[in-house]
Amino acid sequence: MRVPALDDLATEASTCTRCALAQGRTNVVFGMGDPHADLMFVGEGPGAEEDQRGLPFVGRSGKLLDLMLRAIGLDRTGAFIANIIPWRPPGNRTPTPQESQICLPFITRQIELVDPDVLVCLGGPSSQTLLGFSDGIRRTRGRWLAYNTGTREIRAIATFHPAYLLRSPLEKRLAWRDFLAVKQALRSVGK
Repeated sequence: MRVPALDDLATEASTCTRCALAQGRTNVVFGMGDPHADLMFVGEGPGAEEDQRGLPFVGRSGKLLDLMLRAIGLDRTGAFIANIIPWRPPGNRTPTPQESQICLPFITRQIELVDPDVLVCLGGPSSQTLLGFSDGIRRTRGRWLAYNTGTREIRAIATFHPAYLLRSPLEKRLAWRDFLAVKQALRSVGK
């Protein structure tokens, strides 16, 4: 199902040149999934495969995210998946705080339009940008906060980015706890 406002926002993102990242992009990697999802994931930025295909979380990290979703009885068809920045940083580096702030209107508008009941920030840059954490993800993961859209508050939690879990598989046990908490939160809102 297409949502005209999301389509308009994707078009606006595709022509944006507010930061230097726009110059090196192959594709704009805009959010995708159910535009009326109860669950929304926000990562930091697209990797090489995502940049090539123009879709978020389709590389190794995306495959792990799919496995994590299946483990709690969900799949990506029932979620909306996006990044704080829609362009790949050179060398897959972490987006700078300045780049994240420049791109912030795109992700905040996507969150407003999807209007999920649960927002999951994948990794430090996403949790710092959207939830205001200043500590690293190891200290902030697993904590519930309210994300204010301006019209309502959404339950939000930070967890490890799947790319980090691929490099640090022992941390999967903590991410598993976070995903169980997400499952419980979705149940509590009757989804």
